[in-house]
Order: sequence, then structure tokens, then C-alpha cells
Amino acid sequence: MRVDAGLMGGLAEVPERIRELEAAGYDGAITAETAHDPFFPLLIAAEHSQRIELVTSIAVAFARSPMTLANVAHDLNAFSKGRFILGLGSQIQPHITKRFSMPWSHPAARMRELILAMRAIWANWYEGKKLEFRGEFYTHTLMTPMFTPTDTSYGPPKVFLAAVGPLMTEVAGEVADGVICHAFTTEKYMREVTLPAIERGLVKAGRKRKDFQVSFPGFVVTGATEKAWSDSRRGVCKQIAFYGSTPAYRPVLEMHGWGGLQTELNALSKQGQWDKMGELIDDKILEQFAVVGSPDEVIPRFKARFGDVVDRTTLGFAAGSKSSAKQLIAELHG
Repeated sequence: MRVDAGLMGGLAEVPERIRELEAAGYDGAITAETAHDPFFPLLIAAEHSQRIELVTSIAVAFARSPMTLANVAHDLNAFSKGRFILGLGSQIQPHITKRFSMPWSHPAARMRELILAMRAIWANWYEGKKLEFRGEFYTHTLMTPMFTPTDTSYGPPKVFLAAVGPLMTEVAGEVADGVICHAFTTEKYMREVTLPAIERGLVKAGRKRKDFQVSFPGFVVTGATEKAWSDSRRGVCKQIAFYGSTPAYRPVLEMHGWGGLQTELNALSKQGQWDKMGELIDDKILEQFAVVGSPDEVIPRFKARFGDVVDRTTLGFAAGSKSSAKQLIAELHG
């Protein structure tokens, strides 16, 4: 199992942080599109590292065109000598239309076409194929030598797709190189919804599971002291409640018979009752969504649940563990 870690903080801190992650043995460094651009830190990280993979987890796909994404992803992959992974996500409709002022419709179908359009652009750049992509949402038919990259020796980057629902997950299996599963995923949902959807997509594309990566961060509740444990539990419960309030994630709760909780959480979220929302996550719910244990128990428990299906993780390492980061990474690698 490959192990990733967050590359958060300001741009000035990136060189030191990426060197620390690479020295510790992490396989990947990830950025997210939250308050800052997800690509800029990885450009700096590429300059100050040699081995570690550089991953957007995620960049908002529908805020950009396939051509824009293809170009940025190419540049980062070429500069990092083949170490970039373009992790994409759809975001939700209000953010796309109200925050980014971009169109929204049929997200799974649109995402499938966006990735296929990028691949058509890359096929033009790397293989010399004529650019003649005409879809329902995107059309790309013009490319001249002036706009064609020449540093193509490392080929196109891998593309990972964030997905929760079965339609988007199937798209990942069909057209992406990996899926980024949401932390708001239980083992039951993973095995009964996510994995079958991936397999349907792989069958459509005529590919094998061994050529596809499943990335899953996972929630962890742990702590070396009573206060640390309490703080960890409270924080994770609030995260679970926050995600649980989102209508698109209701099917995960419904699988366990907790669909009504989503309605309650959604109503509280509109009132800004964030602390009260977290209090609705009891131990039974918590155990389904999080790996709960002492600092030295969480990695074995995570592997017992997901070791046969997850290929990479950003699992938060146990606070207070006596093991070094290198030892913990080795345990997950094993």
C-alpha cells in the first residue's frame, strides 16, 4: 500500500516540507483545492524532490476546460519527470455555478467526456494523432505546432478521479487510472457499491484491476492521552456530520439504515449548528466510518478492513505513537 501525506501550508514552506516527506519515505505528496491553487505547490515541490509522486487531491475539474487541465498537467508531469498525478473532482453544483460561475449538468457524463477530451489532446501531443474531439459538452478540433508541447518524453500523467456515487465511480473505472474514494465511506459501502462500480467501468474499457489504483484516506480516531483521544473523536465526529449533511452522500448513510440522519444533519447545517451536528454521531456510527484504536492499533485495524482493496492511503498516522514515520510507512507498505 502506497502512503501519501498532505503538502499543506504556504508556498514558502513547500521546499522544506517536501524534503521532509521524501526523506521519511512517503510515496506521494498531495494538495487540495481549498483556499489556494492546488498546482502551484506541486511545481515548487517538483523542483525540490527526486522520487515522491505529486498529486492533486483534488483539483476542481469543472472549474476548468479540458485544454487548460491538459496543459497544466503536462507541464507538471514533464517538469517532475513523470511524477505528477492529476487528481480531479467534480465538486457540487452550488460551488461550480455560484463560486466558479461555470456550467453544471450531468456530472458523471460530463466528467467522462472531460477526461476523454484531455486524453485526445494528449494523444495529439504525444502520438501525433489528429485532434478531432467532438462531444456533447466539449469540442477540441484546433491544434497548431506553436501550441504543441515538445517536452513529451515522459508521456501523459496519470489521472485519478474522486467519486462517491456509483455513476461517477464507474466513470473512474472506465477512463481514469485510479479512484479517490471519499473519507465518508464505510467498508460495507466500499465493498458493495464502490468496488463493483469500478469493475463495471474496467470491463467497459477492457482493463484489469491491477492497472488501476484505489486511494482511500480514511478517518482515524486515536490519541496517546485522554484529552488527545477526546479531541480526535470530537473532530472526526464533526467531519462525519459535515459530510453526512450533504444530500449527495445520503446513500452511504442509507446503506446502514441511517438515511433520516442526513435530513437532520442537513437541517442543522442550514442553521449553522456545527457542534450539535457532531454530537449526533454516536459510537456505532463512528465505528463504521472511522478506524478507532490506540496509536499502535490503528494501522493494523485499517489494514484488516481495507488492506486487500486499497492501493494507497493518506491515513493520518497515530498521534503519540512510539514508532517513527518511517516505521509506520513500512508497516503500511508491508
